[in-house]
Amino acid sequence: MRIRRLMTVLVLASMNSAFAADRPNVLFIAVDDLRPELACYGKPHIQSPNIDRLAASGVLFERAYCMVPTCGASRASLMTGIRPARSRFVSYLARADQHAPGVTTFNTQFRKNGYYTVSLGKVFHHATDNAKGWSEPAWRPNDIPWYQSPENHELHTRRQKQGSRNRGPAWESAEVPDNAYADGVIADRAIADLRRLNEREEPFFLAVGFLKPHLPFIAPRKYWELYDHEKIQLPENYHVPIDAPKESIHSSGEMRAYAGIPAKGPVSEETARHLIHGYYACVSYADAQIGKLLDELDRLEISDNTIVVLWGDHGWNLGEHTLWCKHSCYETSMQIPLVVRAPGIKGGQRRSGLIESIDLYPSLCELAGLPLPDHLQGRSFATLMKVADSDWKSAAVGRFQNGDTIRTDAFRFTEYTDKNGKRTSQMLYDHNADPHENVNVVKAEADSAKELAGKLNDLKGRD
Repeated sequence: MRIRRLMTVLVLASMNSAFAADRPNVLFIAVDDLRPELACYGKPHIQSPNIDRLAASGVLFERAYCMVPTCGASRASLMTGIRPARSRFVSYLARADQHAPGVTTFNTQFRKNGYYTVSLGKVFHHATDNAKGWSEPAWRPNDIPWYQSPENHELHTRRQKQGSRNRGPAWESAEVPDNAYADGVIADRAIADLRRLNEREEPFFLAVGFLKPHLPFIAPRKYWELYDHEKIQLPENYHVPIDAPKESIHSSGEMRAYAGIPAKGPVSEETARHLIHGYYACVSYADAQIGKLLDELDRLEISDNTIVVLWGDHGWNLGEHTLWCKHSCYETSMQIPLVVRAPGIKGGQRRSGLIESIDLYPSLCELAGLPLPDHLQGRSFATLMKVADSDWKSAAVGRFQNGDTIRTDAFRFTEYTDKNGKRTSQMLYDHNADPHENVNVVKAEADSAKELAGKLNDLKGRD
């Protein structure tokens, strides 16, 4: 009897392995702090040729949104497929395995279904989060210094000794090769792993998390030189929106840790231009690394059997509403780039449907032919990729700290509450008339606000 059981297990394992071998590979590319300011999103001043060519061969989602505009919480929510709540997926330190214990994460689901899963760079915020979901320990280039300039490195080291929140300059432009900084090293490792994984019998799920354009804005000089510093301007809405709740505006605290940035108050116009210039340079630097991976897929002749996903963990503010960094319920913090290329789906298409980042988990499972766990709260957009006029959701919901926010076709509505759930303020922006969210019309559009408050309450995550 024992021998018969063993033979049955071996036969089933063999069948599962053969079935898995027919499934597409997955290259899952995460980019830290990447907002959809890219040429393929209608921003031709940005040099992003590789993301643009991925979009030209895949499906670009014009209105995709994160669940929480801070890295740990955003990634934990996406990787579990569960909505955030006031006590779940809250800060940048959030862990999926602590806030959602026992839940089968994205990577685990693929591993359980015959995929060899590998994590490089920043995928989860914590490299050890859901470690059992990876076929081998998650890897990061932890021994790469932040700065290449000796002066900047020395300043950073000296300030770090004064406290972890004291860092070197907010930007650096050094005459160095791509792999002098961490993202170039991650790209080199990813190329080597693509070659290694391509030799295996089972399909692979390779997650590659690039660090830029996260602060500090450090990139090889050639990427800075793609932009004319003199032509860089501050955003037109470098001011607080009219009638905006005080809770909606923060002090850009993440940026204050860097040398040369004042502890409070506005930065100088020249500093602002350097920050914007540095962000653009880092976007182009990350784009170049992504291009290397796309080139390697082509060289290995596996592009046609590999799902490629490019996503940002949340947006970023470049002075809009006086804000820098993320950490707000404004469109600039919530909107993310999302491009998916999948075998058998026509490339060069765009979709305007409202996408939540928790939709990625069920979508990738469906595209790869995997079963969907029961706990998922997102919805697969696989059919939407194939058929543009498919029935789809009418809202995307997210939150940050004491604010819950909902994006519909025409509006973004946000409600702030105290720890007891009592409403403290609201803001409503009409995206047809005011796409940059400069005037809070919650009083003038009271009926719309009431309707959206009800819809938000029905859809938002519960503790």
